[in-house]
Formats: sequence, C-alpha cells, structure tokens
Amino acid sequence: MTDLNDTKTWLDEQLPALLEKHDVPAAAWAVLKDGDVVDGAAGVLSKATGVDATADSVFQIGSITKLWTSTLVMQLVDEGLVDLDEPVRTYLPEFRIADEAAAAVITTRQLLNHTAGFEGDIFTDTGTGDDCIQKYVALLEDVPQLFAPGEQFSYNNAGFCVLGRLVEVLRGTTFDAALREHVIAPLGLTHAASGPYEAILFRAAVGHIETGPDSGYVPAPVWAMARSNAPAGSMLAMRPRDLVAFARMHLEDGRAPDGTQVLAPGTAAAMQARAVEVPYTGIMGSSWGLGFERFDIAMGDVIGHDGSTIGQNGFLRMVPEAGLAVALLVNGGDVISLYHEIVGRVVDELSDTRLPELPTPPSEPERIDASRYVGTYSADVMDLVVTQDDDGRIFIETTLKGMFADMAEHEPPQELVHFRDDSLIPLQGEHGMHMPHWFLGDDGAGHAQYLHIGRAIRRA
Repeated sequence: MTDLNDTKTWLDEQLPALLEKHDVPAAAWAVLKDGDVVDGAAGVLSKATGVDATADSVFQIGSITKLWTSTLVMQLVDEGLVDLDEPVRTYLPEFRIADEAAAAVITTRQLLNHTAGFEGDIFTDTGTGDDCIQKYVALLEDVPQLFAPGEQFSYNNAGFCVLGRLVEVLRGTTFDAALREHVIAPLGLTHAASGPYEAILFRAAVGHIETGPDSGYVPAPVWAMARSNAPAGSMLAMRPRDLVAFARMHLEDGRAPDGTQVLAPGTAAAMQARAVEVPYTGIMGSSWGLGFERFDIAMGDVIGHDGSTIGQNGFLRMVPEAGLAVALLVNGGDVISLYHEIVGRVVDELSDTRLPELPTPPSEPERIDASRYVGTYSADVMDLVVTQDDDGRIFIETTLKGMFADMAEHEPPQELVHFRDDSLIPLQGEHGMHMPHWFLGDDGAGHAQYLHIGRAIRRA
C-alpha cells in the first residue's frame, strides 16, 4: 500500500492531464485514511468564466444527498420518533399515491432501501418557497405503483422527497434547516451549501453538458434542479473535504470529531448493512442498505453513493475495514472513466480491495430472439422503445420527456446485444459506461413486464 502523501502527489501531478484526457472541465477530490485527509483540485469551474477550481470549491453532490437524508431519518429512529417498519402514513397521514392500498402500507424502511414500488423519477418543480417539498409530496397522488411494496429494488428519487417531508414534519422546520442543525453543524462543516444562495458565497462549480453529437461540453443553462427535490439530491453542494468528513462520521460509528454522537452507536453499521439485492448494472451497487449503496466484493466490501445533477457528478466510496473514504466531484465530461482511473487507483492502493470492473459487451455476442424484450417501456421522464430488425439486431431508442427533453438533442437508436441471462448491453459506451439492461417479470403474454436500468420502467 502507498500512503496519503504518495496519493496526493500522484493526484496533484496527474489530474490536469486526466481532465484533458476525459474532457472534464474541473474536478475536486479528497481522501480520508484513518482520520487524516488530503485534498486537491484542477481545471475550471465554468468554461464561461475560466475561474480555477480549488480544493475549497463547492460542487453539487447530487444523489449522495440521499445519505444525508437517510442520516436525518435515522436520527429520528434513534430518538424513538420513527419506527422503520410502521407505514409512513403513521407520520405523514397526507401521503397519497395512485394505489391507495400501497400508500397505506409503504414503510419508511422501504423508502430508504428503494423498495416502495411507486414510480420514482418525478421532478415536479413546486417553486422555491419553504413549502416546496410539502407541495411536491401532495402532487404524488397520481403517481403509479409499479409493483407491490417490498417486492424488488427500483431507485426512487420521489421516495426520498417523501422522507425529506417526514423530517420536516417531525422536526417542525424546513429540510434545509434540519440538515444544517442536525448534520452540518455537529460535524463542523464550513463549505456546505443547501442552495444557490449559500453556494454563491464560495467558488461554485457550474455543470457542463453536451447539447448535441460532437458539440463539446458547454456550461449548462441552469445551475440546479428544482428545490422540491432537495432531499433526493437536487441542491446540496460542498467541497470534497466536507463530504469525507461526513463519511468519517459513518466510519466511526456515528461520532463527530469532537465526540458528539450524530447517530446512536450501531446505527451507522445498520445503515451500511446489506438489505436488498440490485440487478447488476456495473456502476450501481450490487445491493443496498438503508440509504447506502453497496459493492459486495470478496476482498472487502465498498459502500457509498453516486450523484448526478445538471452537468455535475459526484462519487463517494468508503472501505470501512480500511478506514478509507474517497470523494470525487466533477462538472462534466467522461465522468465514469475519470472516476475509475482516480477512485479505482486510490481504493486499490489504500485498501485490500478494489472497485468492481465495469461491464463490457462480449466480443462475439450471441444472436437471440428478443421477442420477450421488444416493446415500449414508459416512465415520467422517458420512453424506451426496444425493437429487433429482420437481421436479428436489437435496438433501443430513448425519448426524454419533461425537463430533460430540452437538455439534449434526440439520440439515434443504440444497438443492444445479449449480455447474460435476461439482460442486453449497449455495443457503444456512453461516458465510459456500458450499462446492462435487465428485462424482468412477465406481462402475462410472455413479454417482460419491466426494463430495469437501476430503476424499473414498466411496459407501456
């Protein structure tokens, strides 16, 4: 194993070239090992301004926020204010979705481990007022139930907005205020922003997106998604050093550096424990805990979470057995390849385990009859159409809807080939990633009921 000083030297020397290699405008990073931290940054926060990134620059962490929301919920559990296995309606009587029977039994635990079963990619903007999360939850009454609560995993952003509202009601304050009072302040964090009005006080990164094929990465037209999705990850921004400080609390049984128990003894371990299996995608974990994403590896488990907003991405990886946490925050480009080069190397050199290999399509894929898979799969944010031509080639065409429809030009169909079991994989990678597409269930006529890409998308 190397030591932290070697890691910092390598990153400081290599990061500028890696950013150029992967077309990433800027990246900031921090590594925690046994209580010691090193950090750094390179690149520009916005191509429009040319402002340099520094170790103290704040980037949006996206869905890594879900670990912070989970922490707020588990504090309520520690205090006896929430029972994980009681229906969430015990605390939020107003909770409604289209399936009344499901709404009556969905538990806080199922929201935390993404098994609640209702459609989760709902990004309704209900304004910037302090009541925006309350308004958002009220608008879920027409959201469909995809499968019975507890039946399977399907990543659910909307479920974490419900959890954020649970925190607001039981704490009697806003989600942002609860976050600051119960997590940010006890950990002594100084560069964490719950929204743009705080982020502007720091050197803040701007996301970069591609608006068409070979267009290059340009600053995104907006800084953040809707505030109503804050508990799921639409707003929270921070420097990497503050993110690994949060991770350290989870590695040290819920204790802050001054000895304050942010979580009760044993709660952090319960959050990290394996709870539900996840269909293999390569970039997402192989299982999930209470908020935590898990990579179950024989050499030693890795836990954490990823995050994506509009042109910004975050990666947090923790190896509990090694006292190691790595945070990488970026603002555009081929983020998956950069993640594997940086975080993969750090985990390999500072622990006895390593990141799982990314999936790749077989060199000689088997030709199959895809009639079970062919069809349209529809969600609130996208439609996916799977077809097979007369030569047996399989294609998937993605049509983005809602707010995402304006973010990029329509992409041509992608060719899929057989991967393993009931899954197909794209021949061409996207941002360094070939994500397996799983076809699960049966619609009663021999066709797959769901296309699963981390979330279950139901056959239309």
